[in-house]
Amino acid sequence: MSATRVFAARLAGCIVFDPAGDRVGKVRDVLVVYRKSDPPRVVGLIVEIPGKRRVFVSIGRVTSIGAGQIITTGLINVRRFEQRGGEVRIIAEMLGRTVVFADGSGRATIEDVAIEQSRHGEWAIGQLFVRRPKTSASPFAKGATAFVFWEQVREKAERGQAQSAEQLIATYSELKPADLANTLRDLPERRMLEVAGELPDDRLADVLEEMPEREQMQILTQLGDDRAADVLDQMQPDDAADLIAQLPEERGEHLLELMEPKEAEDVRFLLAYAPNTAGGLMTTEPIIVSADATVAEGLALIRRHELAPALGAAVCVTLPPYEPPTGRFLGMVHFQRMLRYPPHERLGTLIDSSLDPVTADTSAAEVSRILASYDLVSVPVVDDNHRLVGVVTIDDILDYLLPDDWRNQEGDDAQARQSARLKAGTGSIPIVNGRRVGHGTS
Repeated sequence: MSATRVFAARLAGCIVFDPAGDRVGKVRDVLVVYRKSDPPRVVGLIVEIPGKRRVFVSIGRVTSIGAGQIITTGLINVRRFEQRGGEVRIIAEMLGRTVVFADGSGRATIEDVAIEQSRHGEWAIGQLFVRRPKTSASPFAKGATAFVFWEQVREKAERGQAQSAEQLIATYSELKPADLANTLRDLPERRMLEVAGELPDDRLADVLEEMPEREQMQILTQLGDDRAADVLDQMQPDDAADLIAQLPEERGEHLLELMEPKEAEDVRFLLAYAPNTAGGLMTTEPIIVSADATVAEGLALIRRHELAPALGAAVCVTLPPYEPPTGRFLGMVHFQRMLRYPPHERLGTLIDSSLDPVTADTSAAEVSRILASYDLVSVPVVDDNHRLVGVVTIDDILDYLLPDDWRNQEGDDAQARQSARLKAGTGSIPIVNGRRVGHGTS
């Protein structure tokens, strides 16, 4: 059953389906336009479709909102969404904004916005869920909350100005780093920088790893040197090295001096290699164990939730020491093989003898060939003394093989692939050529 009132923050992440029940994408925001006297009118949804592209779906093409899902007519223009003058995103731009009560009773912060459908089928902002400032000095105290109608408050700042990034961060707290990176890139630049500045260091590090060079530099430039160094400490060494290599030499060296010594050492080590070699692509933080370690110990190490899947696909067995550059590299043990043996089995007996390591100066093209030929997700890298210095993972190779602007690519190739799927009967998003269809109309 279709709802006649729904809160915008609860729409974030809702699945959008076409009439046949095929999945179209996920809701990322709600778009409204302001009116002279009436509450802002809802004109449509911003939906993320396969390929991480954000498109506009007119509210007139939404036939049902309810039970955590949205049904559309199935007619969607897949051209990338571009915000127009006068349009405001509820989640990205309104949540966290300060309002003052028309009766002079104080101010509050918008925490959620309810959109409601009238008898005539028009959707507009109805009530706001707001929180007043706290009245107690206790760190556990919170301000009182209230539901208010649009007419009962007025915005303290000019339209389009965001007051706080906290609510937006909370709304998108469950997003994967790549999805959050795409969300930030779709925000106005000022808002993107504001939200990035409020993210915790580890979360911002994950997001920067998923961003193109231009946005990486925008964000890092607006961070103070101490904060930038803290964020770089949290990044994977190979990603941090790529980012520092883009900076002017003087600032890059200064940030390295501010970083934790161990993290800076790893980054300096990677910067010494050409970017199109195994040494330039590898990460220096694989799982390294001794030959006497057991299957139980190996599985415990790859279960760590913060470990990237590609790094958890195998463990490296070496002689001591067990930090790169290690003692002599003995081989790798794939996690699937570990699953076939009892917990007490020694990993030294399970080494894959068919997998040879590459050297740090091996070309990226050769590493790509090895990964593809042997269906691997990682390959070990050794130095001239056969000591393990890192591993190259499949995601490192994909970043190398894809064009520099692959995160921004969308148009003709994507539409051609989608058209082919539709002709084959496997697609679910009809393509409408030309400009965005029915923006604000049905």
